[in-house]
Amino acid sequence: MATTDNTLDAWRKTLETLLQYYADLPYRYGNVSAYVVVSRDRNHFMLMREGWENSRRVHGCVVHAEIRNDKIWIHYDGIEDGITDELVAAGVPKDHIVLAFHPPQVRVHTGYALA
Repeated sequence: MATTDNTLDAWRKTLETLLQYYADLPYRYGNVSAYVVVSRDRNHFMLMREGWENSRRVHGCVVHAEIRNDKIWIHYDGIEDGITDELVAAGVPKDHIVLAFHPPQVRVHTGYALA
């Protein structure tokens, strides 16, 4: 699949829509907010959480994805079932998704792109 500007725009929209869906889900265990951070010029997409769960500070990245070299790199995916199946369901070919949180020698066994 050759990636076009339309394809990249569709992937950007898909990532933002998916992450916003998860950001809109209520956090059950405390006063914790979720928000989507997008760097359009660098093609980075993050879902962040911050707040308090009782007396424990919650702050961190839940998902970090990047569009790099015509592929979607999933650098970190802290969503229970992951977002890769949802990306595939939205039309992103598996050979254009890199599970970057796996070392290269493991990626070869995932059915997704190596790099």
